[in-house]
Amino acid sequence: MDSMEKLINGFKTFRASEFQEKAAAWEELFDKGQSPKVAVVACADSRVDPATVLSAGPGEIFVIRNVANLVPPFDETAAHYSVSAALEYAVQHLNVEHILVLGHAYCGGIGSLFQPGEAGADGNVFIPSWMAAAEPAHRRVVASMPDAGEAEQARACEMAAILVSLENLMTFDFIRDRVSEHRLALHGWHVDVRAGALSCYNAVTDQFESID
Repeated sequence: MDSMEKLINGFKTFRASEFQEKAAAWEELFDKGQSPKVAVVACADSRVDPATVLSAGPGEIFVIRNVANLVPPFDETAAHYSVSAALEYAVQHLNVEHILVLGHAYCGGIGSLFQPGEAGADGNVFIPSWMAAAEPAHRRVVASMPDAGEAEQARACEMAAILVSLENLMTFDFIRDRVSEHRLALHGWHVDVRAGALSCYNAVTDQFESID
């Protein structure tokens, strides 16, 4: 069975099981429209599906996926419209109450920051430009822990990049205004699926704290 045939069979399984079991819920979602409370900015990594990791059902989370779960700063002239457009829709049209930046361990995008020659190699036209949004995180980590090994720096950079994205979210007027009005809350989480671990950023302690 090839990959595409497997996916078709997967749809047939879904149609015969979950779709039938939750038919009323699906019907309501499309009759009344979606109304998720949480928008999740997640990585495109195939190993870290946010709905799976967070056990979220249909209609519960509005997911925005890209390489390294980045939020570039607000810039009307930039070419990175996809994330900005999705955030605008989530906040101003769906009225989400939370935005979660969900980073993860062993992120290839973050890893590319430590291999600049590889990131800029032939065939990588878009990745270096996109990952420039995480460069502030990379610089902070390298400056603050210069003697650490690359793997340790990469884990720290994954978390630092989450914080950079949280900072960048506040450059959008429609997000900043709602946060100041306590109508919207921002969150930064880091998941290590390999270890089965989740850490959540605490703005009071300025630390990522493990969830038992």
